[in-house]
Amino acid sequence: MKIDIDKLLSLAKEAGNAILDVYNGPLQNFDITLKDDKSPLTMADRISHEIILKGLKKIKPSFPVLSEEGSNIPYEVRKNWDYYWCVDPLDGTKEFISRNGEFTVNIALIHDGHPILGVIYIPVQDTLYYGEPETGSWKISNGVPEQIKADSGASAWISVGSRSHSSPEEEAFLSAFPIVNSVSAGSSLKFCMIAEGKAHVYYRKGPTMEWDTAAGHAIATLAGAAMTTPEGNPFKYNKPSLLNGSFLCKTN
Repeated sequence: MKIDIDKLLSLAKEAGNAILDVYNGPLQNFDITLKDDKSPLTMADRISHEIILKGLKKIKPSFPVLSEEGSNIPYEVRKNWDYYWCVDPLDGTKEFISRNGEFTVNIALIHDGHPILGVIYIPVQDTLYYGEPETGSWKISNGVPEQIKADSGASAWISVGSRSHSSPEEEAFLSAFPIVNSVSAGSSLKFCMIAEGKAHVYYRKGPTMEWDTAAGHAIATLAGAAMTTPEGNPFKYNKPSLLNGSFLCKTN
């Protein structure tokens, strides 16, 4: 099966540009509401969701879509999906609201519980990251494609963690690795840093949702990193609950 990656990259950019229209507009136009879990939702989330949903219907072959803003699909329906798109139309809504630029568009293709393709677009930087089975993982900055790989030979590691979430338990777990420096980043940028060798380990105690991690999971692993549970077991998708447990993404 071959997906037209260029169409997927163009779709992520289209959604990202729509997000920027809101981001660069008047603050009152963010139209912020709270979802049931008290997390923020903006006009930009909703616009991006509609663009991606419409665009994915035009990409062949056609698969079901599970999006953060359209996630109320019963497991009894989802469990029969062989392939499906897992989408976060605006990952890092808190970063969007705080205007630090560290938000992304995430699109992943899941097959049999595993991400096999991922696209991440950073609208403020106009930078794309993607990973596909045929060619590995890539970064496109200023229109220039560059293949990226995880830094597997390092003896001194950099850890990357959340700008909005962290815990003492994460620090204790990471003490087992040869970490000499730690950095923070928002949204799925942490996976991109692992994929391009700018960081070596990302541990998250939780909670996250499947659409938060799927695209970054694909890009990091297709760049040569590993994504598992903290115990080293496979990190699966399309679970009865879409809530993720703890995970470890690291260079091999």
